Amino acid sequence: MLRFGLLGTGYWAAETHAAGLRGHPDAEFVGVWGRNPAKAGTIAERYGVRAYSDVDALITDVDALAVALAPDVQADLARRAARAGRHLLLDKPVALSLSAADALVEAVDAAGVSALVFTTNRYRPEVAGFLADAAATGGWSGSRTTLYGAVKAAGSPYADSPWRDDKGGLWDLGPHALASIVPVLGPVVEVAAMTAPAKTHHVLARHAGGAVSTLHLSIHQTPAATVWETVLFGPAGAATLPTLTTELVDAFRAAVAHLVANAAAGIGDDPLDVHAGRDAVAVLVAAEQAATEGRTVPVPTRTPRPE
Repeated sequence: MLRFGLLGTGYWAAETHAAGLRGHPDAEFVGVWGRNPAKAGTIAERYGVRAYSDVDALITDVDALAVALAPDVQADLARRAARAGRHLLLDKPVALSLSAADALVEAVDAAGVSALVFTTNRYRPEVAGFLADAAATGGWSGSRTTLYGAVKAAGSPYADSPWRDDKGGLWDLGPHALASIVPVLGPVVEVAAMTAPAKTHHVLARHAGGAVSTLHLSIHQTPAATVWETVLFGPAGAATLPTLTTELVDAFRAAVAHLVANAAAGIGDDPLDVHAGRDAVAVLVAAEQAATEGRTVPVPTRTPRPE
């Protein structure tokens, strides 16, 4: 069992992270810190933990941290926590720049801690099973992913998220899209992209094995235009990612169990770890550049993991 702290006080932190940590058989939920002390106090009271006013005090008191912060804030604090020897359950994207993502990877590798990224659907058994079967089948020539959300719709808990409004669906939904195709088609090596109304990005991605995928991403659509679909294409026909049935909190609880098991076994290398998170950031940065400059952009490869 690991002692967990929570960084973040927004809707995602309160309704998914904190709810998943409460009563988890592999985790002791110790406390919460956030940039809004009043919200930290509310979450702490709701879940029966301590509200911390000093983030370093919380880092000191725990073995691991679940992070539900804006990506730029997450990257800095996660790097600090890794240097203190704390295991990490990160949110996506892990950072908003490749330099920040690389610095986080470097800190995690140097400390020898485990650091997973909570790309939600990868911890849903129906998705994990589908991707494992698809990867075993092989022979796929490409895929089409359309993820259209309506973050500004009435009642949306993310309507006032500045980083989402600024970076749009490319950064908010792009990591989900990549997490559902890279395990089957392989890493992305180059991208082309165009933008469209409603802050939409249309991305054409070539994978290392030669397959080509398309990603259509926006969180600024109307409710009537929302879509969540990934389809793989190959000689045997098309295969569509299954309907999502596992609850978000249960997916998070699975991620916590996965991190605890990795930490206990001394495993730092995992398909869902911070290295994969860094690679997703590299693709998103390249897609932004491709859309701005109107050209195909190679995706920077990561520095090899130290032996």
